[in-house]
Amino acid sequence: MANKKSSAKKPLYWILGVLGIVIVTGLTLRFTGVIGNANEGKEVETSTAKLKTITQLVSASGKVQPEIEVIIRPDVSGEIIELAVKEGDFVRQDDLLVRIKPDIYQAQIDNLNAALLTQQARLEQTRASLIRAKAAFERDKQLFEKDLISEMEYIQTKSEYDSQQASLKAAEYQIQSAEAQLRQAREELEQTVIRAPQNGTITGLGVEEGERVLGNAQMAGTEMMRVSLLDRMEVLVEVNENDIVNVDYADTARIEVDAYPERMFKGVVTEIANSARITGSGTNEQVTNYSVKVRITTPHNLDSSPQKMVRNEVSEDPEEMFVPNFRPGMSATVDIETQTAMNVVSVPIQSVTVRDFAMDDAAESDSTESSDDEAEMIMASDRDNELVIEQEDIRKVVFVIEDGKAVRKEVETGISDNTHIQVLAGIEAGEEIVTGSYRMLSNQLKNGDKISVNNSKTVNN
Repeated sequence: MANKKSSAKKPLYWILGVLGIVIVTGLTLRFTGVIGNANEGKEVETSTAKLKTITQLVSASGKVQPEIEVIIRPDVSGEIIELAVKEGDFVRQDDLLVRIKPDIYQAQIDNLNAALLTQQARLEQTRASLIRAKAAFERDKQLFEKDLISEMEYIQTKSEYDSQQASLKAAEYQIQSAEAQLRQAREELEQTVIRAPQNGTITGLGVEEGERVLGNAQMAGTEMMRVSLLDRMEVLVEVNENDIVNVDYADTARIEVDAYPERMFKGVVTEIANSARITGSGTNEQVTNYSVKVRITTPHNLDSSPQKMVRNEVSEDPEEMFVPNFRPGMSATVDIETQTAMNVVSVPIQSVTVRDFAMDDAAESDSTESSDDEAEMIMASDRDNELVIEQEDIRKVVFVIEDGKAVRKEVETGISDNTHIQVLAGIEAGEEIVTGSYRMLSNQLKNGDKISVNNSKTVNN
């Protein structure tokens, strides 16, 4: 009995297996487009050309830094015996910052004072000798005129007088030199006390009390600290050589600081470098950039001043009351607004593609039937020429939907922002255009192709 039941079920299993294969094969052919959608056309995504204000942006990354930052280096060497500030302190102009041990400079002043007194004493001695020499010269001159002494004695007396005059001048010059050395020593003594050159905040404190520092005698001295104006910050960015031609002074900018995500700050271009910064010179990875400084105009670091500045107006909106606290070295991204076009025809950037009109025209020509004589002429031409060079005709195009078909239209474009591009000629506002997919626009979609619109996965802006 069991064998009879088993043999009866075998045809049923075979039927079910064949039916499953047919269903799977049909679904596969359906989804791959081989069958079932011959009349639906190529599936595309569309949007509408519209009037829009477009602002062209130049993007660059950089670091936040104080607009004014003074590096404090000592003019004299020595040991720090007093450090009157710590990092983050606000100082006023002429406030004490550092005091360097003055002993060696005070001893040098004492030594030079003694040398100056010695030179002054020598000057008095020389002056007395000059008086004696002058009296002897005048006496011998009268005697020589009366022929009471020889000419040789007169010449010797005159030479002694001239010598004493020169010695007096030399003594005066030596006193001036000693006084100059004394003034220099006093200035060096004054330089052992370092005061703030401006109002600002102490940033980058790099020394401690008791540490020895090197002065600016023959080389750059020890960097002790920096005095910065933190309420006047800027962003230093590197702009590529292809974009720098679009950037100009006073261009407005949008600034994003990594420390404050999802917040936008305002800025303005204040400085554009004329000299380039080249990296990877002489290699395939050579990059040429120009430094651009963008001042942050949004109020910031208002609590860095001694008065703890606050806003006068009172608002319940936390966004209006928010005041960012920028610190030197923070990473930032800057979008510089270089050009703006108001109410112009615009389309999504991805909808503008390129086509080789020469290749497309050749393909359309090949699709038409040619006479046998023309075919023979083409074959003969190909045999005579080992290399056939085709002239490319690359143009920008947008595919417009007309009567369920994709119509290729050549366009002339202008400036663009992050999402849309200006169309100067070729289409009008309100026309339905193809925006995707990328694969379809890049090489699959042809002029006159029948299309099927599917915007379920896109958001029409």
